[in-house]
Amino acid sequence: MQVRGLLLLLALILVAAAAEAGKNKKEKAKKDGSKCEDWRWGPCVPNSKDCGLGYREGTCKDESKKLKCKIPCNWKKKFGADCKYKFESWGGCSAQTGLKTRSGILKKALYNAQCEEIVYVTKPCSSKIKSKSKGKFPPFLS
Repeated sequence: MQVRGLLLLLALILVAAAAEAGKNKKEKAKKDGSKCEDWRWGPCVPNSKDCGLGYREGTCKDESKKLKCKIPCNWKKKFGADCKYKFESWGGCSAQTGLKTRSGILKKALYNAQCEEIVYVTKPCSSKIKSKSKGKFPPFLS
């Protein structure tokens, strides 16, 4: 009976010690040593070429930090990777320029990025002629 009580006491001590150790780890992860709240972040700078893994630098008063970041390789370089837009459908093809146009309205600016409210993009008109009979079958002959 005493052995059972001793084992139970030992188990409780181990559980309490493990909980305290987990609490300390969480507190260390939350603390980054900075009390500054007005961080200014620069653009994501890729490690090589113009896309992929990289870093962004931030400053707040006399402190500075670097964060890891990633620039997708299919981003619209003209707008910056930190500006997110909601785009409309493509407009009709202009006979004079041979281009289609559509606009995008700013949805989100990440890391205090300076983004344009409305952007316009163009692309060449398709040279393919689309068949209007897609999905339709000729009537059966009987």
